[in-house]
Order: sequence, then C-alpha cells, then structure tokens
Amino acid sequence: MKHYFFFDLDGTLTDSAEGIINCVKHALDLQNWPYPSPEELRRFIGPPLIESFQHIAGMNAQQAKQAVHDYRERYSVAGLFENRVFEGIPELLKELKQSGRHCYMVTSKPEEYSIRIADRFGLTPYLEQICGATLDGKMDAKEQIVRMALERAGNPDPSDVEMIGDRLHDVVGSRKYGIDCTYVLYGFGTRGEAEEYQAAHIVETVEDLRQLLFRL
Repeated sequence: MKHYFFFDLDGTLTDSAEGIINCVKHALDLQNWPYPSPEELRRFIGPPLIESFQHIAGMNAQQAKQAVHDYRERYSVAGLFENRVFEGIPELLKELKQSGRHCYMVTSKPEEYSIRIADRFGLTPYLEQICGATLDGKMDAKEQIVRMALERAGNPDPSDVEMIGDRLHDVVGSRKYGIDCTYVLYGFGTRGEAEEYQAAHIVETVEDLRQLLFRL
C-alpha cells in the first residue's frame, strides 16, 4: 500500500482552463501578439509559462519574460479564481486522508497562488503540504518541485509515493526520482502523450482514479 500521493493542480485537482487562457490572451494583447490556435492555447496549461510563451507563442526570451509579468498581474487578482474543482476530488482527498495516506499538492504553478486556490476551493484541510514554484523563476521545473515535496515529506522511499498528473512533465519529473506517475485523462493531456512517456497508470475519470489509488 502506498502512503504518499503527490497531486498536480491544473488539470488534476482543478479545471483551470478559463483563467489560464484568459490571462495568456491578456498578456499577448499587451504586446499586440497574435493568439495561437485554441488547441495551442490549451497547451499553456501545465508547463512553466516562460517556456510556453517562447515555444508555443514564438516569443523571444525578453518578450516572454514581459508576458509572464503581464499574465501574473491579471492572474493574481482574477485568473486564479476563474477555476473549478473537478467533481469528486474533495471527497477523494478526504477519503485518502481518513485512510492514513499523505496528500501533497505538487505543482509548477507558483506556490503563493496555489495556496490561495487551495484555500478558496476548500482543499487545504486535506493537503499536508502545498509545494509550488517560486515567482522569481528559480524553481519552476516539475522535477524541482517533486524534489522539494520529497524533502518536505521526510524523504519517503520512492516506491511508497505516487505522482498524479495530466501532462508529460508530471511523468518525467517524478520518474527522475524513481516515482511512478498516474496520468489522468480528464485533464489537459492525451492518451497518446501518456503512452509515449510511459506513465505507470492511465485513468479516465476521478472515480477510476479513486479505485486505483486505493489499490496501490
């Protein structure tokens, strides 16, 4: 039986698409930058923003840095609450806690924002730690956040930990430390990506996730 569960935030605990996309468009508007396609805009959900503004929107490093600043100005007051918790997630976290498991939020979103989101949507009581990126960009890669979460958890054996996420970064970032990743398809990724990066488990719904975690 596994005792530690590391949950990604966007696309795993909450559906944050509206707020993220609105803030990306806001940042692009301020630089008169054309919008990527709707499909490409959804790819902003999950990875570090500085990378997405460069690799998806095609900005250079300086333009991307300004875009991240403009994004966060709107996100910090409006975008982070343009969000909703996936149905069944609070109940799942509560069940896991009552069963003696340890639940952590492990996200590339800045920790400051992640704490506010967890508080706003009633998730905080079920989470032992909220581990997120720093606003200065010095810590934003998923593998860095996973390392921090392991340290805060007291460095449990990796075999006793399961990462739960919806993008390749969750799979790759946790694998670096020997941690298996469950890839959820109700988020923003795809089965093709989950299979390509060899996620340990793939589930389609929150109920599927619940059944899996209680079997691990």
